[in-house]
Amino acid sequence: MKILLAPLDWGLGHATRCIPIIRYLLEKDCDVTIAAEGAAAILLRSNSPELTIIPIEGYKIRYSRYAGAFVFKILMQVPQILKAIHHERKWLAKVQEQYQFDLVISDNRYGLKIGGLPSVIMTHQLQIRSGAGAMIDRLLLHAHYRILEQFDQCWVVDHQGQNGIGGALSHPRRIPSNARYIGPLSQLTRLPFPHQTKKGGVLVLLSGPEPQRTLLEQKILAQISADSPYEYTVVGGNPGGSVPDELPLDIDYHTHLNASQLQDLMLNADLVVCRSGYSTLMDLAAMGKKALLIPTPGQSEQEYLARYLSEQGLFLWRNQSSLQLESDMAKALKLSGFSEAAGAFHHLEMKKAIDAILGVTYRVS
Repeated sequence: MKILLAPLDWGLGHATRCIPIIRYLLEKDCDVTIAAEGAAAILLRSNSPELTIIPIEGYKIRYSRYAGAFVFKILMQVPQILKAIHHERKWLAKVQEQYQFDLVISDNRYGLKIGGLPSVIMTHQLQIRSGAGAMIDRLLLHAHYRILEQFDQCWVVDHQGQNGIGGALSHPRRIPSNARYIGPLSQLTRLPFPHQTKKGGVLVLLSGPEPQRTLLEQKILAQISADSPYEYTVVGGNPGGSVPDELPLDIDYHTHLNASQLQDLMLNADLVVCRSGYSTLMDLAAMGKKALLIPTPGQSEQEYLARYLSEQGLFLWRNQSSLQLESDMAKALKLSGFSEAAGAFHHLEMKKAIDAILGVTYRVS
């Protein structure tokens, strides 16, 4: 089958969680084409250099510098988002004439649905958390389902039932009529045998749209003391970017890494300092890691996830404005993280969902 896979461009998480899907489609001898541009395209090319990548315009959403203005900033960009969705439909109709795809798998790109072409949409957030109150969230849920149910299938990226990572975001009372849970997806693979971490090794994973990615980077680098007992590795989450001009001594800095390189670093880390974005949380779960979570200011989804996992006693979370890096890390290290809550990901449900579309029966090897 000729399959088009298109992740949303809000940060890199949508691209990274498509990596296990790409791997399995290639195992099944599918002809996979990626639709992406910018940082997402660079990241996916570094993981699968043999694949064709065709450019598709991103939504280019920007977040506010201030938490209190987050919702207003997003609302001001709604016309831009609707225009991008309309452009996606026209774009897909045009490329379909050239490539004749058999299937489109879209990660949160709502415009990639045209008549006559089977289409799947992936999401983890069925219930949108607006931060504007329960009534607004109910209206958003209704509108969201109207869009999701236009697709042939809606793949929910979480476990079915009560052991999901996403809590109420991925487990509202009612789910779309075309929904199927495909389990969490991670670009990383936990080793099947015990692995010794580097004591005091800290992996800082930066991610998400600007300007908040840079603001967090600056804050963390400024709080790393010269006599720190920790050994820091920073992954900037900024493909196409550059290394900051002034770094604290002995900091190992990478603008971005492919999945294999990131996996090695995470295996060795005692602690991960990161956003509470959903794809990052899935990577933490896959690797069984402890973390200090710092939600993007004003982003209600990340704030909800950080609180939800904190209430389960898994992680410490801090607002970006109140971060005291090394004292907060010491507290985070005392919590279990996902080390006791999650094992290796085998992506069985994802494989079953793909095989169902390909018309074959999944067999456990």
